[in-house]
Amino acid sequence: MKKFLIPALVAVLVSIQFPAHAQKPSQADYLDRYTLLVNKLGVEGVGVETLLQRWGKDYPDDMDMLLGKFTYYLSKSQSNSMEKIDASKYLGEVPTLTLKDSLGNDVNYFQVTNYDDELFGQATQAIDKAIGLAQDRLDLRLYKIAALIGYEKGSPDMALSGLKELIDYDGHSHPTWIYPGFEPGPDLFPSLVQEYCYTFFRQATPASYEAFKEVSEKMAGYYPKNTVFLTNIGSYYLVYKHDSKNALKMYNKVLKKDPGDYTAIKNCVLLARNDKNKKLEKKYLAMLAKVTPDETEKLQAEARLKSL
Repeated sequence: MKKFLIPALVAVLVSIQFPAHAQKPSQADYLDRYTLLVNKLGVEGVGVETLLQRWGKDYPDDMDMLLGKFTYYLSKSQSNSMEKIDASKYLGEVPTLTLKDSLGNDVNYFQVTNYDDELFGQATQAIDKAIGLAQDRLDLRLYKIAALIGYEKGSPDMALSGLKELIDYDGHSHPTWIYPGFEPGPDLFPSLVQEYCYTFFRQATPASYEAFKEVSEKMAGYYPKNTVFLTNIGSYYLVYKHDSKNALKMYNKVLKKDPGDYTAIKNCVLLARNDKNKKLEKKYLAMLAKVTPDETEKLQAEARLKSL
């Protein structure tokens, strides 16, 4: 059976064609046509790959072309499935659907993203080349790490390795990072790395918790005045290891550097309360009162209710 393109699609495809026998399109021409095609049909739309291949042949080092290939092959590599998983959360996400079995127990289904290895490899090849051409473009490096985190699903071996290498590069070479849309400054790199720490922590798998701790320890070494990474380590001991002693030790290190660190103080209050150490709880509540009086009153009220 002969297949026909709908008129709107024909119009879009015609609009991106280059005139026959014309001189080689400029890089700007390619970008304009790529942008038009993606806006009309999406990153995986009909004709996108063909355009990217022609663009890459004419301008193999064009950054926009490489980003286009990365986006295309990454998106193309992904497929979603609904899977039954015996857990209340999966990689930090709540179930997409919950049913009941014959005994009335919850049966949780999660939307899981799967990857085609070959297509994912093509995506990483494109972003690796882009990084090689612009080593101080921080966004490129983080695009790759984000893609690896999704690909590895809670076992972030490659993502962790890449992030640690990036931290060492930042610490030894002190590059002037470029991140389109963000103002360069001393807090840019730590704040963006902390976003990945949060992702590891939220995934809540044994491997991701260890990645959270390793990245936090490395960042604490390079940024000793930035207490957020010491706080992370305290939270690793508190939440994952259930080790109150080491958690309190890390939070106290934070408070020596920054007596007003809200997260560290609040967690110390909770630790003291769990240990039923009234003297220590009173000490940390007094510290918290200087930072957030309303929060202190709330915690004190909760403590009074529990004592009734």
